[in-house]
Amino acid sequence: MTPDALARLHAQCFMLPPPWSAADFAQMLSDPACVMLHRADAEALHAFVLFRLAADEAELLTLATAPAARRKGFARALVCDGLAAVARRGARQCFLEVAATNIAARGLYQTLGFAQVGQRKAYYRGAEGVADALVLKAKLST
Repeated sequence: MTPDALARLHAQCFMLPPPWSAADFAQMLSDPACVMLHRADAEALHAFVLFRLAADEAELLTLATAPAARRKGFARALVCDGLAAVARRGARQCFLEVAATNIAARGLYQTLGFAQVGQRKAYYRGAEGVADALVLKAKLST
């Protein structure tokens, strides 16, 4: 998947936090500690998830699903597959940050075993305003 395609989808999904650029994605994709999974067909990129590993921890950096592809299970499947992939590479726990205002993502993460372990006040700032970041953690199966 190209950095440009990832950036276009990310821009469709995020205003707060601000979307990442193609250069941001190119940098992440060149990092051997990053794991990216996606769902696409010949017509479109439907969803992707990006993780980064550090020692025995993983961080879910971003998850994006095209508006027309939502509620079809892509995000759940990608996160589950990604968690399994980082666990195979030695991660024992996974962290992520999610905007407190992103109710859909928070619900998904809760059903996948993530629990809140922290909060960063006014962490996300962009054209849409300001939002707290909730820090979530899940233990991974070995």
